[in-house]
Amino acid sequence: MTELSRHPRVMKKVQEEVRATLGPNKERITEEDLEKVEYLKLVIEETFRLHPPAPLLLPRLTMSDIKIQGYNIPKNTMIQINTYTIGRDPNNWTNPEEFIPERFVDNPIDYKGQHFELLPFGAGRRICPGMATGITIVELCLLSFLYFFDWSLPEGMTIKDVDMEETGAFVIAKKVPLELVPTLHRW
Repeated sequence: MTELSRHPRVMKKVQEEVRATLGPNKERITEEDLEKVEYLKLVIEETFRLHPPAPLLLPRLTMSDIKIQGYNIPKNTMIQINTYTIGRDPNNWTNPEEFIPERFVDNPIDYKGQHFELLPFGAGRRICPGMATGITIVELCLLSFLYFFDWSLPEGMTIKDVDMEETGAFVIAKKVPLELVPTLHRW
């Protein structure tokens, strides 16, 4: 919603598509409605490119010595995939810092793990098991927000006032044996 609020042209276009496609008297949004809104899917794909759910995928351990882009990676090396950087790589994307959903029109690249230019949910056997459910929830919520409500920045606020700096953490903690966990006693 923040990217849409910062890009009124895109907001208008996606909202017009949603309302024209679904008609004026819809009482509730259903999964069947998701198949009708193509531009909304482009908006979501572009959002995942710029703002992946996890900027770093879970670490991987190499099973053998490998060579990647001229670098020798020894067996048992811990590798982390930076999806945030991949989605903003100027070698893969024109104007990578800009929010342009149209870049996915007639573009075979998608977020389902088959294209290494866009990996917000990982790829292969270790792709996020909740991807399908998460995508459906995002699509249904966004579709509902756009159909039932008009969105804009608060009065007096401009696009330049919106802080898009991202922060967060993804922690993998060492498992602690139960015998080392202090016992809590009820008083």
